[in-house]
Amino acid sequence: MTEKTTGDQVQGAEQHEFSAEVGRLLDLVVHALYSEREIFLRELVANAADASDKRRFEALTDASKALPPNASIRIHPDKDARLLTISDDGAGMNREELAKNLGTIARSGTRAFGEKLSEAKPEDRPSLIGQFGVGFYAAFMVADRVDVISRQPGSDEAWKWSSDGKGAYTLSPASREAPGTDIILHIKSDADEFLDAWRLRSIVRKWADHISWPITLREGEEEKPANEGTALWRKPKSEITAEQYTEFYRHVSHQFDEPYATLHWRAEGTTEFTALLFIPSARPFDFMEQSRESKVHLHVRRMFITDDAELLPVWLRFVQGVVDTEDLPLNVSREMLQSTPVLARIRKAVTKRVMTEIKNRANDAENADGFATFWENFGPIVKEGIWEDSEHRQELAALARFRSTHSDDPTTLDDYISRMKPEQESIYFLTGDNAETLAASPQLEGFRARGIEVLLLSDQVDGFWPERLSSYKDKTLKSISQSHGDLEKFEAPQPEGDAANLDALVPALKEALGENVKDVRGTVRLVGSAVVLTSEGGPDAMMQRLMRRSGQALPPSPPILEINPHHPLIRDLAERAAKGESVADYAQVLLDIARIQDGETLPDATSFAQRLTGMLVASVKN
Repeated sequence: MTEKTTGDQVQGAEQHEFSAEVGRLLDLVVHALYSEREIFLRELVANAADASDKRRFEALTDASKALPPNASIRIHPDKDARLLTISDDGAGMNREELAKNLGTIARSGTRAFGEKLSEAKPEDRPSLIGQFGVGFYAAFMVADRVDVISRQPGSDEAWKWSSDGKGAYTLSPASREAPGTDIILHIKSDADEFLDAWRLRSIVRKWADHISWPITLREGEEEKPANEGTALWRKPKSEITAEQYTEFYRHVSHQFDEPYATLHWRAEGTTEFTALLFIPSARPFDFMEQSRESKVHLHVRRMFITDDAELLPVWLRFVQGVVDTEDLPLNVSREMLQSTPVLARIRKAVTKRVMTEIKNRANDAENADGFATFWENFGPIVKEGIWEDSEHRQELAALARFRSTHSDDPTTLDDYISRMKPEQESIYFLTGDNAETLAASPQLEGFRARGIEVLLLSDQVDGFWPERLSSYKDKTLKSISQSHGDLEKFEAPQPEGDAANLDALVPALKEALGENVKDVRGTVRLVGSAVVLTSEGGPDAMMQRLMRRSGQALPPSPPILEINPHHPLIRDLAERAAKGESVADYAQVLLDIARIQDGETLPDATSFAQRLTGMLVASVKN
């Protein structure tokens, strides 16, 4: 990029023009680079903190550059003059640096300074925050002119850089009482909100609350603190109390419970970062309606970047907290950081650490109640990972807890396998909308009678993940509604009463029900009930209901009606059919009863009521 001096000077001001390339880039910065206008304040505060860190570092070897005792970053809105000023006590810039760092977008004072750090001892390296480059030009989103007045320590000379961001800037001598920099924004007519102290404070709290430098905001004649100024996650764990952890958890999560688990560690090696994460002990009341993305905050050198970096997979989106790294730059691409290899490594490491914590707690027998509560709150979310995360599918399945016909206490798949019958090859499950309804389902009768345990799955995600998991430790997962014939392999108690001859009844029911059923057949899965619906191939009843609720079009998939040949009602209907009597009304009532047992809504509840009423009337008369 190039610049030229026109030679046109007014009262000592030198006017410079940006090249056409820079003009186009400025337009991009102002109109397309950032999704939120408030980002400008984050950029300018980052630059101010960077300049302050730079001066503090240089003062280690040059006492003349020592910072004043009350060094800070100051924000001063002036509604009457429509000015917003951000001031610091940092390293400042001379004329050449203003032209180089602000007049040429591709250059960065911080980047050049960063190269010097390679020679410094680790303990002497300041935590650089921003690059005084493209991010500075975000100011033009809210200002129609920006003035920068800067003075370096050890110099009495100050310079002013000024531009409207439209293709030119001026450099002129200026005055400043002390070393540092003032950035003065002439606020646009449509940006009044950025002259409001309350709005500015909220932006600082959101984006720069844990900058190590104090940030103050002038309200009237008073300077008031605007940030907390302490990055809790960077302090040693030994210096942090449980109360401080809880307070910070409530700050980042906006919840009022105590964290179930607190994870605070520093990762060192190829990728370095510090993380402070929390697993909640209570589920927010609107949790299931929230977006599925993880909202862990990404910081770079204490500066908040985004909560949309997806630092954890969606099935751990209930985890709250902060990840802070020094391995990522604060530059133009900061809103697209999620695509960088560094962030991919951080994601993997953070996910592994959270998974280790959950597994340790799952295996802690002394605190089983705590994990049971955790699973009740977030188990449905974790099980999403069984469906969509092939890398973690098996270990998530091992963590999962399920209700079953074995007992009222939740069970694991490993515990289920330990109780399987010697001849049993599958892990059987039943899905539905309500756990209590499932426990009373006729589908279970044959399995209970043979002592075969069945998992009761009533979360919405339970309609999906068994298909993806397929098997666990060489045992296939199988829905009992799609396991016709399996029970014949197991010894069963002798049913009461003789079995009806279904030769006439089955074809009569098929004819009466037509396309409403795929088939009608006798079954050994029932003990006390007369009928049950099953399916073969394709999605089971639970999956079909979920798909219909989500608006997905389904091809016709009628169920199979299975009837219990030992039930008195079926024996009576079999005798009527054998005599040639019509069983059409009974056929429809049987199908509707089976639908109700499965938790379905009847397609024609009025007709069902009329048929049933008619049968009751006939029964009373007889």
